[in-house]
Amino acid sequence: MLLVFVRSYIKLVEIFIRKLFNQAYANIDMPIDVFKKEIVKVLSHALGKEVDISTIEVPPDPLMGDYAFPCFSLAKEMKKNPNEIAQSLLKKIKPNKHIDSAKAIGPYVNFFVKKDVLFNNVLLDVFLHKEKYGKKKIKGKTVLLEGWQPNTHKAFHIGHVRNAVLGESVARILEFYGYKVIRISYMGDIGAHVAKWVWYFNKFYKGSIPKDNVGKWAGNLYTLASVKEEENEVYKDEINEVHKKLEEGDKELIKLWKKTRDLCLKGFWKIYKELDCKIKDPYFESEVETPGKKIVKNLEEKGLAKYDEGAIVADLKEYGLGVFVLLKNNGASLYSTKDIALAYLKSKNYKTLEIIKYKDASKLRHVSYGLVMLKEGKMSSREGNIILYDDLRDKLMKKALDAIEERKLDAKKKGEIMGNVAFGAMKFTMLNQDSNREIIFDPEQALSFEGETGPYILYTYARACSILRKYKNNVKVKVDFSLLDNEEEKKIVKILAEFPDVVERAALSYKPHLICRGLLDLSQTFNEYYHKHKILQEDKKLEEARILLTFCVKNVIKNGLSLLSIKVADEM
Repeated sequence: MLLVFVRSYIKLVEIFIRKLFNQAYANIDMPIDVFKKEIVKVLSHALGKEVDISTIEVPPDPLMGDYAFPCFSLAKEMKKNPNEIAQSLLKKIKPNKHIDSAKAIGPYVNFFVKKDVLFNNVLLDVFLHKEKYGKKKIKGKTVLLEGWQPNTHKAFHIGHVRNAVLGESVARILEFYGYKVIRISYMGDIGAHVAKWVWYFNKFYKGSIPKDNVGKWAGNLYTLASVKEEENEVYKDEINEVHKKLEEGDKELIKLWKKTRDLCLKGFWKIYKELDCKIKDPYFESEVETPGKKIVKNLEEKGLAKYDEGAIVADLKEYGLGVFVLLKNNGASLYSTKDIALAYLKSKNYKTLEIIKYKDASKLRHVSYGLVMLKEGKMSSREGNIILYDDLRDKLMKKALDAIEERKLDAKKKGEIMGNVAFGAMKFTMLNQDSNREIIFDPEQALSFEGETGPYILYTYARACSILRKYKNNVKVKVDFSLLDNEEEKKIVKILAEFPDVVERAALSYKPHLICRGLLDLSQTFNEYYHKHKILQEDKKLEEARILLTFCVKNVIKNGLSLLSIKVADEM
């Protein structure tokens, strides 16, 4: 079983857990396609030795070929100029059922694949498999994915949205790839931030606990508590004392904590439902706090940790990480304390991590992600300059409705489109770049029907649906593929052909932005094609071929958006 963490930063505790469980990363093979395989086979035969498939490239200009093999690496071994090597290789390459022709361009051997084979194989594959196109079946592979991790007593903001959306998309991609995925969450429902909140509530708050929008209310109190804390050094000591009493089980404090915690969690479940996130089992910091302390003390007894100025620490200098505090000198727990206990708990429940004495260690993967920034700069719950999820959702919904208000649609259809566009804009923006990079979230840009946005792809899908409706969705599979002879059609088919490989790369690297990029390329190419070539026309044979192509585009867009947890509508 593989354990995947979706977290905003790599915690030192994960390094420490790896040390405890003696685990290693496995090498991952990247995907290949049938044409690359054939080219490798031909080149290996010509050279008399095996060629690495990773050396096969895609030329920047399709007029130069579909694939290319660079000869630079052979120059030293063969003691020839790369250009000469390319020319000599060309003489040994003959066309076959996949390769139409090859030519040497400088130090490259460029290959042109047979268009009829490409079109026939890809379009029939998409048509026959439909929503399962690109899906794989891998038996015996299970992933325990830990994500969706907000803190109670703080507001759920757009930074948390990125965590939730990223976790759900990674889970869907892994499931589509063939893995069994168990979704769990680990929420911060206790700790220093809760102690600060409880301290402020009891000492300064004069109002009552609201019945609705508890998350927003609780987040506001946390901001006020953070501001108040800085006014007097004594307040920090008081907060530490509240923290200590909470961990010791003070009845009154625990009663207040439980009541407000449950109200916050109720709000979280509502948000998860709106975001279409599925969680099998929630874990909470409160349930691993006490076990964590016991484990840390046990580690000290075993010599895996030590006392340092009253605190218990792990010496990670040999890993270049310095000293890692596992338990405060006043006995209070830290993130590290609870994370180690969580690892043992998951080991017990899911057999994900083996106990130290086991020889075979499980695999850990960490999916880190950057901050979500505003145009004005960094967000902070302490400072209160955050965009709350509720506010963002409502703003996107309103703007999405404004964009479609004048269209002649019934109220139910408008509501469906409004939701799809708003959440599509939100989710796509969160996923449309490498997770390690920071995001500057601009609602106006996210909702645009032009550019690299979710609504742009949704509109492309609706456009394809509109074309198919005019054709009465009577898609024929027996068409004359030779009639699809322009560069845009070939480019579309090549993008469709690459979709299963894109899914595999996204699954093995935990990178949903690869799906986003593929969908954008497909949408942009199809829209260029739509404006340049007439799909519905008098030439029925050509029309049938182009309708099949349109159907395949529509299908793959829907498949890809589903992996991003974005719903489609057949009209806009």
